[in-house]
Amino acid sequence: MKNLNVKNKRLSPEQGEELLKILRARFEKNINRHKGLEWGKVQAKLEASAEKLWSLNEMERTGGEPDVVGYDKKTGEYIFYDCSAESPKGRRSVCFDPEALESRKENKPKDSAIGMAAAMGIELLTEEQYRELQQLGDFDTKTSSWVKTPADIRRLGGALFCDRRYDTVFVYHNGAESYYAARGFRGLLRV
Repeated sequence: MKNLNVKNKRLSPEQGEELLKILRARFEKNINRHKGLEWGKVQAKLEASAEKLWSLNEMERTGGEPDVVGYDKKTGEYIFYDCSAESPKGRRSVCFDPEALESRKENKPKDSAIGMAAAMGIELLTEEQYRELQQLGDFDTKTSSWVKTPADIRRLGGALFCDRRYDTVFVYHNGAESYYAARGFRGLLRV
């Protein structure tokens, strides 16, 4: 889901430079996440796309610690996932999507995972992508993250989330309108 509000969002030159320093340091510190990829090529792609750099800044600002986890040879895009140890702090206590948010009459959360992701110009991870992330480290050992949910499940009022416990990745279900202090969402961005 793309959001047109992301268009024309740009960082100042100083903000862009600072973000690139953070991303480069993380890239170099976690080389196991992107073996064989070169930072110079990643940076060139980022510098050519102001909107994508802005989206990465939103991922960083909300605690996602985005990092490169792959390269799509077909599209020529680098793939960034949120790689924070736990579900990003600035994206917790949210229900699944805008419809779920609207359905709550009392005690509404501040936002929804799908709504926030769209405003940031990113997508939620799928269950498969979440499992790929877990191959790179131990994530969400104390928190959980909403993931893209099949339409059939969502149509019936449910949504899926994942976490890692007992050295195993689990997939669960909940009502899409539910929200918890320890549940957020992880995103991805293609650059």
